[in-house]
Amino acid sequence: MTQPARAKRWTAHELLDLVLDEGTFTSWDSPVDLSYADEDYRAVLEAAAAKAGTDESVLTGRGEVRGRPVAVVVNEFRFLAGSIGRAAADRITAAVRRATAEGLPLLASTSSGGTRMQEGTPAFVRMVEISRALMDHRAAGLPYLVHLRHPTTGGVYASWGSLGHVTVAEPGALVGFLGPKVYEGLNGRPFRPGVQVAENLAAAGVIDGVVAAEDLPEMVDQALAVLVDAPGPGRLPVRDRRPLGDHPAWDSVERTRRTDRAGVRDLLAHGAAGTLQLRGTEKGERDSTVLVALTRLDDQPCVVIGQDRSRQVPGHAMGPGALREARRGMKIAQELGLPLVSVIDTPGAELSPDAEERALAGEIARCIANLTTMTVPTISVILGQGCGGGALAFLPARTVIATEHAWLSPLPPEGASLIVHGDVAHAPEMAARQRVRAVDLLADGVVQHVVPEVDGESPRDLAVAVAAEIGARLRELTGRTPVSHAS
Repeated sequence: MTQPARAKRWTAHELLDLVLDEGTFTSWDSPVDLSYADEDYRAVLEAAAAKAGTDESVLTGRGEVRGRPVAVVVNEFRFLAGSIGRAAADRITAAVRRATAEGLPLLASTSSGGTRMQEGTPAFVRMVEISRALMDHRAAGLPYLVHLRHPTTGGVYASWGSLGHVTVAEPGALVGFLGPKVYEGLNGRPFRPGVQVAENLAAAGVIDGVVAAEDLPEMVDQALAVLVDAPGPGRLPVRDRRPLGDHPAWDSVERTRRTDRAGVRDLLAHGAAGTLQLRGTEKGERDSTVLVALTRLDDQPCVVIGQDRSRQVPGHAMGPGALREARRGMKIAQELGLPLVSVIDTPGAELSPDAEERALAGEIARCIANLTTMTVPTISVILGQGCGGGALAFLPARTVIATEHAWLSPLPPEGASLIVHGDVAHAPEMAARQRVRAVDLLADGVVQHVVPEVDGESPRDLAVAVAAEIGARLRELTGRTPVSHAS
């Protein structure tokens, strides 16, 4: 694997100047107490301070990013390789606690070799206190954003570097638990190249993406626009109600299988703004058949978990990892008090020995369980195909919307035909008998609202109509703007 070019190594002061609005930074740092250090170690610390231009390996404080207040914790690598000793750890913990008390989102930018070896176990165990403070911050419903700079390893990566709601790394950054030099020294052979590189970790679903420091203000702005800013009034027109057509079920099935049918990406492209896509489970899984994003749909901040039909192709069905990504989105929405919008559009979940061994059924069950117990506003949208347990996993919500030609069934109609008739020829008949159509789902109380479709309309037009309906229903659920018309 070719090693990506590494970004410029920013100092802590340079990064603060780059990311924060000019003149807004206020330091929270008290002078470092060196009474615990003996004379020799004190000399080491003083030399490190002279070299780095900082009094410790971290700087903390408060500033603004495009007008929004944030608390910041920034590593300085030039101070003993950014290592975290007792004073640095206590400084981080104090900053996190203060951010929680003041109700501030927290941005951390790491660049560290980990725990400071000169201080040993007393410094090492302080990573627990940092993590405890961060989990209290998250429990308070406050966002935590992490930017991993080159290098971030050891105890820093294994504590506060891996607890963000959104985690990105700079291009080419070395990010890993074990330093490659340590591995080689202990094992007598080099670490496999390319594993601990930001781009590889993003591809593997360990981090959300690769973001240069120069682009960090834009990413923070996008995230906080969803995580902090209030909902807006909405701008998209809700499509007028009309009697729904008595379309044959098979006609709807065939329409939703067309490649030019509007999908979740059309919904985000034409009905949303400031979308920040999250990638992976944070646990080394990534499945592109499900999309998780922070966004504003018709100016309503929300988390979207969406089944991307365009990525569900033969040989790459929606697997257990995709459902685990969706559950990550559910967790973020619940933790940060954001509405959750789940978009159903799937020909069915993966059916394979591998999916069985990776707990497909359990993941479907856990998605359903999570959705049925969420306390934030939830909306489910049957956008097109709604097939099997994979669709059911995204269905439970306070409000369920369907497009006029969307459908929901326990199996593809062909599968139902095989079970009942022993062939696939009766698929259209089975689709009709099983009441899969949106109009049937509305009559049966499975969905509450149906978005009318217009023959020959573009994917953009349908996407905008669906986004408008979602926006209206979110305003209704949050008590901001009641919707006057009824389905």
